[in-house]
Amino acid sequence: MTDNPECIELGVRYVPLKELLNSADIVSLHAPLTPETQHLINAENLSYMKSGAMLINTSRGALVDTRALIRALKKGRLGAISFDVYEEESHIFYEDLSDEIIPDDMITRLLTFPNVLVTGHQAFFTEEAMAIIAKTTIQNISDFAAGHENENILRSKNIVITSCNDK
Repeated sequence: MTDNPECIELGVRYVPLKELLNSADIVSLHAPLTPETQHLINAENLSYMKSGAMLINTSRGALVDTRALIRALKKGRLGAISFDVYEEESHIFYEDLSDEIIPDDMITRLLTFPNVLVTGHQAFFTEEAMAIIAKTTIQNISDFAAGHENENILRSKNIVITSCNDK
């Protein structure tokens, strides 16, 4: 990762992760999930966090090692945790499980802490996001039906599907 000159111009100071975790009262994660970022917040990095700090994750659940997080919570190291993503969320969120026993021990343990807030990932449910999704979908269908290409066509090995009438 390279430092963004525009951010530096605005007064942003880049620091190593360990220094950031040692000094921050609130750590908010905003990163894609890649092999380099998986479990970015692990036992070692949690040990660097300032006692009583808050951790917020609204990007990808696997950025946080949930087992290590539970151990840190049990030790009272963290002040608060807030997530709308969870490492194993696919079988938990987006379904009504109110009449079922949740077999995932980690999420159920997380939910027992009074300083943890976990919600379903709802970022794409804003009015603006839904309007953009609907507009894009309608445009894609219209272009597809008319045999027109647009920037949303998926290409694989130079094969392009432009119309359901193509043979």
